Amino acid sequence: MQENIWQRIQEQVRIWRTGTIPGIIVIVLVIIARSLGYLQSLELAIFDKFLRLRPPESIDERITIIGIDEEDIRTVKTYPIPDREIAQLINKLQQYKPKVIGLDIIRDLPVEPGHSSLVTTFKNTKNLMGIEKVLPAEFAPPPTLPAQQVGFVDAMLDYDGNLRRSLLATPTPKGYKFSLSLKLAEAYLANKSIKLQNGIQDREAMRFGATELPRFLSNTGGYIKADNGGIQILLNFRSGEKRFRRISLNQLKKGEYNPQWLHDRIIIIGLTAPSIKDNINTTAIRSTDPAPGVVYGVEIQAHAVSQIIGAVLDKRPLLYSWSEEWEYLWILLWGIVGISLGRITQAPGKNILVVSVAGITLLGIAYFCILLGWWIPVLPAVILLVVNGIVLTAFYQYDRALRARISDRQMLIDRTFTTIHNGPLQKLAAILRDLQEENSPQQQQLIKDLKDVNSELRAIYEFMQNETVTQADNLYLERRLEINLQAPIHELFYQVYVHTLERDLPCFRTLKIKVYSFVPIDNKQLSIGNKQGLCRFLEEALCNVGKHAIGVTRLGVTCTKNENWYTLSIVDNGQGINLSSEGRGTQQFKNLARQLGGKFTRKSLANRGTICEITWPMKKKYWWKFW
Repeated sequence: MQENIWQRIQEQVRIWRTGTIPGIIVIVLVIIARSLGYLQSLELAIFDKFLRLRPPESIDERITIIGIDEEDIRTVKTYPIPDREIAQLINKLQQYKPKVIGLDIIRDLPVEPGHSSLVTTFKNTKNLMGIEKVLPAEFAPPPTLPAQQVGFVDAMLDYDGNLRRSLLATPTPKGYKFSLSLKLAEAYLANKSIKLQNGIQDREAMRFGATELPRFLSNTGGYIKADNGGIQILLNFRSGEKRFRRISLNQLKKGEYNPQWLHDRIIIIGLTAPSIKDNINTTAIRSTDPAPGVVYGVEIQAHAVSQIIGAVLDKRPLLYSWSEEWEYLWILLWGIVGISLGRITQAPGKNILVVSVAGITLLGIAYFCILLGWWIPVLPAVILLVVNGIVLTAFYQYDRALRARISDRQMLIDRTFTTIHNGPLQKLAAILRDLQEENSPQQQQLIKDLKDVNSELRAIYEFMQNETVTQADNLYLERRLEINLQAPIHELFYQVYVHTLERDLPCFRTLKIKVYSFVPIDNKQLSIGNKQGLCRFLEEALCNVGKHAIGVTRLGVTCTKNENWYTLSIVDNGQGINLSSEGRGTQQFKNLARQLGGKFTRKSLANRGTICEITWPMKKKYWWKFW
């Protein structure tokens, strides 16, 4: 009982190994491809897609954008917007006592008229933040604003030109600088007694109160060896069509707004005119203004500020990712799930259905994690699930079909041997008993020959069983001799030649001269089946010499190459056999010759003897196979 259980366990292990080995190879290849960055662009695209599919959020009432649009520029009748207009705008906004004002417009040089008015406004407006650019190419901040009232607006674009990260701080030759979005968030939260501090879990990160901003690393999420200079975080854009309130300059002048949109708010002033092209590409949110996949720079600042204050005050999720170890463990897990599904569900329809359900589950888990603020690997996991779950099913199906054929063949072998055992072998055993009882000297040789026949018939059964188990990669000769068909064919010919001549056949005893020569043949020229057929042909031809070539004294066995043909010849000078009858062996070797595209010949020689040979063409080598 225990032996049967152990055999079943071994059989299951063998079946699992059929798909597990190629499945592991696929897992390794996918992991290598991901670690080298080949999947990065698709992983980022999927990340953007998940962010875009999130449910819409309500408008962030704490932030209002003052957008100077095309109509405003036509009304002012000049661009850049003069300093006087900017000064009047800031002074009017100050009447509503906003928490902080961010001026996302370059003002490194005077734009007359009204520069003196703007300078005065800058000095009197302590809650105003101006901008600069600190990374190439740079532009200076407003010269009359103190350094603590200036933040940079540099953006960290990915290689595809899209924005997915927010740069909060960076070292520069002029000291450590902070972004406009961080400055605005810091000023707003300071009014609520929440200060900017160093992180606790990550000392290089930033935190407001108990909220630590997860620092972007070079391999965060689907990124591979990205630039993580300075302090960066993933930008968790606010979802939905309407994300912030926007008031144009003309609307502000005409009073077409609700004063509550300005009181105690974060106000960001910027350009929303498509002709100015102050915009950034991103596919992480829905956008039609100024164009699909494009967002105004001033709105990007609003998203960056909203992300920080939303996380601190509302516990809105920030975007995190697992460590690399956990990410690759997750990928490995789905590769194993794919292997398991391919083994368990081998019926094509059921397999596709189950893998599809598993794939939807995987995508659902990844989407749900995005909603919670976690970016987990999706693409490599999906690839492994589909490839190992569906493609590897073919391996299992092939193995199952092969085992079925082996089982059918084994049943045929068993039935055949049972028939032989219950018939000829039983008669042979009875004859041997009778002869042994008489035990006359004249019958000793006959008894020996009959015992050899009995042994050979039983050995045939064992040999056929072995060939079934090993998938015919080995060739079994008399006396349980085994040769590996993976070896070069000329070496196989020599082994068959040597082993066959060692048999105790009557005509081999008179041989005086034995000549052999086998030219090397490219191992790729012949399949395993071809090799087996040629070796059986050589064995059969030599056995015919040993049984029927009476008086033979010379034997020549050669494999030669002539132009584009190979020829395996067995030539003897014995009496020979009757060539008028065609046995089963002759039919088999004619079929073998047809399979090889050659011909089989057996004929008597002019003087004395017989030649038996098979000829087949060399396979042509085409230049494009080696390109």
